[in-house]
Amino acid sequence: MHETLAALAAGDISVATAEARLAGYATGESGRFDAAREARSGLPEAVFAEGKEDEEVVELLDLALETTGRGLATRIDDETAAVVRAGVSEKWPEAETIHDERAGVLRAHTPEYEPPSLDAVVGVVTAGTVDGGPAGEAAVIAREMGATVERYDDVGVAGLHRLLDDLDGIRGADVLVVAAGREGALPTVLAGLVDIPVIALPIASGYGYGGEGEAALSGALQSCTALTTVNIDAGFVAGAQAGLIARVLDGAR
Repeated sequence: MHETLAALAAGDISVATAEARLAGYATGESGRFDAAREARSGLPEAVFAEGKEDEEVVELLDLALETTGRGLATRIDDETAAVVRAGVSEKWPEAETIHDERAGVLRAHTPEYEPPSLDAVVGVVTAGTVDGGPAGEAAVIAREMGATVERYDDVGVAGLHRLLDDLDGIRGADVLVVAAGREGALPTVLAGLVDIPVIALPIASGYGYGGEGEAALSGALQSCTALTTVNIDAGFVAGAQAGLIARVLDGAR
């Protein structure tokens, strides 16, 4: 505490940074940013952009950059991302901002930020192109946690030979996030072919009975192979779970 207060008095850190160090979070008009989340749980804190005003997202990312050197905004559409990037760049002109349109994730890093690095590989597998959004979100989060991410796209069971062509590479990963919509068969099939943890990510695709991801979720929950299942389109959660497994493996290595 003494070091934090001395640094604040000397002008070396801001009030928000001092508050984050002492309380574990920084407070702004738009809410509180959990600056201690990564140190406490291993997960990066992210701003859920959906439902927030543009200026609220900008303020929360400003707090994130000020206190941790990194800002993440999820479920952010293209129009909002453009406004937010401009707002962040105005306050942090030297920060690098990247918007992954398909994943709906905006990342910002200050020049001083040192990203984590883990000796572990997360494989992100999709059944089809429609699964790319939530799968991309999972990939971004796992990568931000320090894992190496390998993508295997469009290998659904409607053309099983596509999966078999990539199976050797997939088996080389340490943990898999497998995204599939419609009947959601891919995670079950793949979990029966590998000896590594599989996280099923049901996708809200399909129509009629069991559409919008319901059949995919039910299928994953009822799978006869050993796998873990997250909620429909829960890319952040899937990526975070994979990242936590990667951290444990990195520590063991």
